[in-house]
Amino acid sequence: MKYLVTAIIVLVLSVFSSYGQEAQHLIGSTAPSFTLKAMDGKTYSLEQMRGKYVVLHFAATWCPFCNAEAPNIEALYKDYRDKGVEVFIVDVKEDKTVVEKSLNRFSFSFPVLLDEKGAVSAAYAPEGVQPALARDEVPIASNLIIDKEGKIRFYSLLNTTNFDAKLVQLRQKLDELIAGSN
Repeated sequence: MKYLVTAIIVLVLSVFSSYGQEAQHLIGSTAPSFTLKAMDGKTYSLEQMRGKYVVLHFAATWCPFCNAEAPNIEALYKDYRDKGVEVFIVDVKEDKTVVEKSLNRFSFSFPVLLDEKGAVSAAYAPEGVQPALARDEVPIASNLIIDKEGKIRFYSLLNTTNFDAKLVQLRQKLDELIAGSN
């Protein structure tokens, strides 16, 4: 039964996600503000990050795409942390104990934020994309770059046909932004 549910989710994402990927929703708009607690108990807000680039990855422990990207997000953080880039995973609608068990295997050296009610994820969900999913589930496995002024400059909704686990496109955009700000 669990396999069937996962297969249905992947099928739904496959059908609807290519539209979201191509449209690059929310590019150029102001990123919705948020304040979330991290796994370590510290509180982080988007406003605290003004003047830095912020990479957000919306995730859930049950998401195979998120788990495939996890080591590459850690590598991205290590490559860009000295270039004014903050990296966060925003875990969507999961209890801290569930997230803790899953994340022990990745040993992230950056904060993992808890969006326990899904409100932040829902705020980043483009209208009319992936209508078969709950609004707070739409951004799961998505990556965003928010610039120093708080504008969204990159948004990759999950697209199973062009899945980029190594974050190649995100890195290219981040390099462009950093080069342009020097």
